[in-house]
Amino acid sequence: MSKLTKKQKASQAKIDPNKLYGLEDAMAAVKEANYAKFDASVDVHVKLGVDPRKADQAIRGTVSLPHGTGKSKTVAVFCTPEKEEEAKAAGAEYVGLDELIDKVAGGWTDVDVVIAMPGVMAKMGKIARVLGPRGLMPNPKTGTVTNDVAAAVSEVKKGKISFRVDKYGIIHTSVGRISFTPAQLADNTTELLQTLNKMKPSSAKGAYMKSITVASTMSPGVKVDTRTIK
Repeated sequence: MSKLTKKQKASQAKIDPNKLYGLEDAMAAVKEANYAKFDASVDVHVKLGVDPRKADQAIRGTVSLPHGTGKSKTVAVFCTPEKEEEAKAAGAEYVGLDELIDKVAGGWTDVDVVIAMPGVMAKMGKIARVLGPRGLMPNPKTGTVTNDVAAAVSEVKKGKISFRVDKYGIIHTSVGRISFTPAQLADNTTELLQTLNKMKPSSAKGAYMKSITVASTMSPGVKVDTRTIK
């Protein structure tokens, strides 16, 4: 195990590993302990009391963060010609169909979000093996398969994010940047947690939100008191 640097030691000293913080206090602690010189991502890790192997407990969805993500996302839209101008006007960087499919088939994936119309999904099968492993394949559950491509692009640009539980029952997602205020980060996280609460499967037993930890790209994790979450 590698030794901690002076900055890492100083950062860890600012966090009480045995304390459960209120959400906004946790975000303030993350900001205090962060030692990155860039605008680091602030991430939330939520351990859910679900079994992802069961179809009804494989939590997956989207949420629009009230203060956005602090990061500009690059969007590609696969659509028919009559929808291209709408997608471009909404802010999509890449728009098209056959030529765009060929581009992705050739290995190009320099994009954060992919949106597609339902009518073109059959053609998207050609690139499913490229997009799928990268979490880019459009899916109705995340609102990325839709005829209203302009609205979908606009939502992504304003701060809509997608999330899904991993095989260990944990949701990992960014809720902003270290430059945000603790209140903004807490607002964004509350929106995510409230969305997760609404998605609680009826078949899930015991505690639903088992633990919540927040951290920046370069800070220790801060444990959040789940009892303070409304």
